[in-house]
Amino acid sequence: MSPIAPRPALEQVCRSAIAMAVAMLAIATPAASRAADTNVAVAANFTEPAKRIARLFEQRTGDRAILSFGATGQFYAQIRQGAPFQVFLAADQRTPRRLVDEGLAVGDTLFTYAVGKLVLFSADPVLVRGEQTLRDGKFARIAIANPATAPYGAAAVQAMKALAVYDKLSGRIVQGNNIAQTFQFVDTGNADLGFVALSQVVERPAGSRWVVAADLYSPILQDAVLLKNSAGQDAAQAFVAFLKTREAAAVIESFGYGSKE
Repeated sequence: MSPIAPRPALEQVCRSAIAMAVAMLAIATPAASRAADTNVAVAANFTEPAKRIARLFEQRTGDRAILSFGATGQFYAQIRQGAPFQVFLAADQRTPRRLVDEGLAVGDTLFTYAVGKLVLFSADPVLVRGEQTLRDGKFARIAIANPATAPYGAAAVQAMKALAVYDKLSGRIVQGNNIAQTFQFVDTGNADLGFVALSQVVERPAGSRWVVAADLYSPILQDAVLLKNSAGQDAAQAFVAFLKTREAAAVIESFGYGSKE
């Protein structure tokens, strides 16, 4: 008959097993707790680069950037009304700085993440032939983003005025709420051509385009900023830090954006 281990010895074995399990759980828990979500408001022109950067960010950190896309001016209004964003990627510099001045964003986190480029685009492969296309005016409708809320729309108006064609074309302008809707107007044929962001067509070989000369409009310097809702939110800070990496910069440049000199 096999000897039976004394009860104290069995209890010691059990306590040791429980202690080991607790220790293993303690080791695993911090890694799991680091994974978090952050809500990011993204200017519509930066939609595709932001999606790609967010995927890379999740792969590298385990955190997720939950992206919302729209017009910079609309996001400004939503943030002032308490929208739960932690990071704002605007299509200009003025709007993030206004949020800093109003106490809704963190001033020392402001930085320029991209320099946008304006392009005149048409789904028609022969319609756009440089600035002469605007001078000739052989089209029915031209689309721009709302210049009051979308910096690319304001740049489009500047370019047309610089070329002295705005007054002639103003009656043919159709406005999108943001640059994404503006591109839809052109892509679906609801407008013959339109001013959109180069990033929207850089990977699209079809159609015709003219990259608008940079001296025809004010530089589209696009700033990012942490919002006050990001206080204590490591994922938001990590996402902003990731935007400054070489990996993110390579994505941004691949979509046709310039860098700040």
